[in-house]
Formats: sequence, C-alpha cells, structure tokens
Amino acid sequence: MVSCAKLKSTGWVFPTAVLSLYGFFANCRPAEPFLTPYLIGPYKNISEEVVTNYLFPIWTYSYLAVLFPVFLLTDFLRYKPVIVVQGLFLVTNYVLLCFAPGLTAMTFLQFNYAVVTSTEVAYFSYIYSVIPPERYQQATGYLRSAMLTGSTLGATLGQLLVSLAGLDYFYLNAVSLGILSVAFLISIWLPMPQQGMFFRGEKGAGGSTGWCSLHNVVYAGRLLWSSFRESYSSKKLVYWSLWWALATAGYGQVFNYIQLMWDHIEPSSTSSVYNGGVEAICAVVGAAAAFCVGHVKVTWDVWGELSLGVFSAVGAGAVFLIGLTSNIWASYAGYVIFKASYMLLITITTFQIASNLSMACYALTFGVNTFIALLLQTILTAIVVDETALGLDIVTQFIIYGSYYATISVLFLIRGMYTACAQHCRPKQAMDQEQKEEPKVEMPSSDRFCSDHRQYGYTNKPR
Repeated sequence: MVSCAKLKSTGWVFPTAVLSLYGFFANCRPAEPFLTPYLIGPYKNISEEVVTNYLFPIWTYSYLAVLFPVFLLTDFLRYKPVIVVQGLFLVTNYVLLCFAPGLTAMTFLQFNYAVVTSTEVAYFSYIYSVIPPERYQQATGYLRSAMLTGSTLGATLGQLLVSLAGLDYFYLNAVSLGILSVAFLISIWLPMPQQGMFFRGEKGAGGSTGWCSLHNVVYAGRLLWSSFRESYSSKKLVYWSLWWALATAGYGQVFNYIQLMWDHIEPSSTSSVYNGGVEAICAVVGAAAAFCVGHVKVTWDVWGELSLGVFSAVGAGAVFLIGLTSNIWASYAGYVIFKASYMLLITITTFQIASNLSMACYALTFGVNTFIALLLQTILTAIVVDETALGLDIVTQFIIYGSYYATISVLFLIRGMYTACAQHCRPKQAMDQEQKEEPKVEMPSSDRFCSDHRQYGYTNKPR
C-alpha cells in the first residue's frame, strides 16, 4: 500500500486524491432530490406556498449578500479553510434538517446553505494553487469525475432507499448527514497552499510573511484590476460571459423550484416520488453531453453564438413543457432535456473562456459572471416569487422562466446568424488582421493553464 508520505512526495497526487475524495462524499447526498417532500410533509409541516414564496427566496438573497466577500476571502485565506468551512456547514445543514423543528430553523438553514454555495469556487481554485500547471487538465478531470460520481450515486441511492426499501425521508437525511460528516473529516487532511492567486503573501524585511501588509493588498488589487481588463477586453469573451450570466440565472430558478413543480403536478403525499432517479439520469446525460463537446470539431468562433441560441431554444421549450403539462413523466423528461442542454452549453462556454485566459483571469471571470447571474436571479426572485411582490403560483413562474429562456434564445440566434454571415462574407485577410489587433493586457502573473471541461454553478442543495 502506498503511504501518505510517498503520495505527498509526488507533489500533485496527494492533494488531488484527497480533494477528489472530498468532492465525492460532499456531493453524495441521497436526501437532496426529496427536499421539498420532506419540508411540506409531516416532519416539517410547512405549506407549499410558504416554501415557494418565503423560504426559498431567502437562499437567493443570502447567496447574493455573501458571494463576493467569500470570493475574496477564499483567496486571502488560501482555499483550505474555506473548503473545511463548506464541509462543516454542509454537516450543519443536515443537523438542522434532521433535528431542528419550526420555520425559524428552516429560515436559518437557507442562510447556512448560501454560505455553502458561495464557497464552491474554492474546490477547483484550491487544486490550481498546489499543483503544477501541466497537471491542471488531468487533475480537473479527476475532480469533476469525483463530483459527478458522488452526485449520481447519491441520487440513485436515495431513489433505491425510497422506492425499494421504503425508507422514511427523515432517515434519508440521517444517511446524508453521515456521508457529509465523512466529507468534513476528509477536508481536514488537505495540505495548506503556500499562497493564493491574488494575495501572494510576499516576504517582508524581517523575514515574516506580510500576508496582511499594505504591499500585499495593493498587489492583489492591481492583479484583480489587470485580470478584469484582460477578461473583458475581447468582445467574443464578453458575449460568452453574457450568455453564462443570463442562462445561469434562469437555470438557477428552474433548479430551485423544480421539486415544487413536481409536487404540484403529482403530490408526494399521495404518489410515488422518482426525483432521485431523474436527478441521476440528468447527471449521466449531462456528463455525456459535456463529453461529446470535447470530441466534436466545430469552429466555435463562427458557430458558437448560434449554438447558444439554438440550444437555449431547446431549453425554453423544455421549460414550457414542464410548466404546462399535467403529466409527471412529461415533466421529468422536460427537466432532463433542459438540464442536458444547459450542461452542454455551459461546458462550451467555460471551455471558450478558460482556453483564452490565464488562471487568475478565469477565476475572476467566474466570480464576476456568477455574481451577475445571481443578481439577475435575485431580481427574478424578488419580482416573480417573493410574497411581498407578485408571489406567483408555481405554474405561472415556470411559464415566465420559459419566456425568459426564449428571450435569451432570440438574442443569441440573431447575434449568431450575424456572426456566421459576417465570418463567411468577410475576406480572410480582414479576419487575420482583426485577430492581430485583438487587445491584450499584460498580467503581473502570467501562468497559463490547459483548457478543461468544467461546469460550475448550481448544485443540488439541502436548503
């Protein structure tokens, strides 16, 4: 058996293995697909209207409030403490779900999970700070595989326990609590990175690390600004980022409220629930779609924006199907189609952005795009969902989300057709000259990294 000391000596194997194990256990949550039936069932006894129009919006508002501070603290604290906090808060979530009664406890749970989701950036950022750049692509593949395997196994296990073993939702949450406790313990074994991407912690005159020194803060600020300028100096990257933000906001709303939609179509109190099986299928189909992206030869500079428009239209149709059908199986199918189309497009988008930027620039782009997406999602929530505003019913909400995605589709279909026509009509010399004139910004840190097929954003959550 290979010892831990020997694994550590290889440089990249030990942290990658430990973080992969953490990602597997942290995403293996059998109770996730059954959160809504649990909340509105006899254990929590919260009405569907309160869950829809009061409880779930709190997570959106809290996430927006903590996202940017946590993003900066993640780099300042050098990732590992943030991953440990994420593991601890995941355990706290399920302690609350299992043992804390009342609406007040579930309200606090929304804020608690907002902290969890805001720390997701630390998962991949950590590994890029402790391994050499030539290992980025290989390590990323392991980490993504671990997350996907964990979420798929968790959803499948949950469905089997509910459908075949007849396990109560409370015990399903108890099983998830045990699995997440293992994830928390694993996070403690992660090696501590020496520095972040922006906060370098350079040596002071006395030999001590000036982590909080004025020089370090100024350096981090300059690097952040330079990264921002490089990230958004290209029109092509701006369009990809725009789709990312717009589509992720809509995806977040569909994902957050899909269980309530299913419970509306076929109440969990009187019918069999197959949410876990559907989520497992979504994970496999989404992974297959993402895998295909890496093996399809397409000139994305020409056809990328048109692809965004076409598959956004597919997603819009799927959301309309979810909202208008009264058949639970049709709704399940619509959700699988919607999630697969989003996974496909977000993979293309991250590939296009990541392959043209330094690691620091990509990390900042991820943070900014996610913040804009969350801001849009907050606006949607405040107007459409919140009980203090329109407080619409779940069916009307999904019709609005379908219309939202249809608008995204129209915008990018128009832009995509313009780009494709312009590229085919323009002389080759003009295109070559335009590429040469593409603005570039010098970076204080110029580490480049291999392009990878990552999908950040929303994960299933016990809110």
